[in-house]
Amino acid sequence: VPSEEDVLTEDDWRTWHQQGYVVVPNALSPEACDQTVARMCAHLGVDEHDPSTWYERHPSKQGIMVQLFQHAQLEENRLAPRVRRVFEELWARTDLLPSYDRVGFNPPETPTYSFPGPELHWDVSLQTPIPFATQGLIYLRDTEAEQGALTVVPGMHRTLESWLASLPDPSVARTQDLHALGSRPLAATAGSLVVWHQALAHGSRPNRTSRPRFVQYVNYQPVHMQTHPEWI
Repeated sequence: VPSEEDVLTEDDWRTWHQQGYVVVPNALSPEACDQTVARMCAHLGVDEHDPSTWYERHPSKQGIMVQLFQHAQLEENRLAPRVRRVFEELWARTDLLPSYDRVGFNPPETPTYSFPGPELHWDVSLQTPIPFATQGLIYLRDTEAEQGALTVVPGMHRTLESWLASLPDPSVARTQDLHALGSRPLAATAGSLVVWHQALAHGSRPNRTSRPRFVQYVNYQPVHMQTHPEWI
């Protein structure tokens, strides 16, 4: 039963157990979102409202990832009480440390600019059993499904082991058409925190709207993490 200080609702928990992800609105304030987007735009030399500025080369750009890790606003976002509490609830522990991850900028596709990825993937070894761990991001602007939204294969944390066992060799898992397994883009409002189980195949998608996607990647984990020594 959720306590008064808990963020996740019974519906959130149902989605988490069944689908392996949760979308928590209002994890960040509108002001925090605005400040973060302004900082990203200043860093990249981008005008959020001028498409002619969205495609310039920049040394911090690695595809849709932006190598911007340290800034007071980014740190404030990571430590936002509602953000931290979601991870504490999912991990069922409070001795967690925030990750110092980057931000993301995914502009719309054009005749001369194609989505660079990443497509659906895992950031964990597929040696089973897959240990529990989370991954997350915060949408900094309202994000439609086709606006390069985070895309996952819902429920894969429950089916991954049997699916891997059905393959001729688990080493070919990363070359399969993972969208065929039932991928779903997760639209959400600005300030929403999306957290998913690391066993879910996940990625971005081509942005087919008229506005860029702005996100901050955020995660929490214990000091001592269970990992597999072999990468599959």
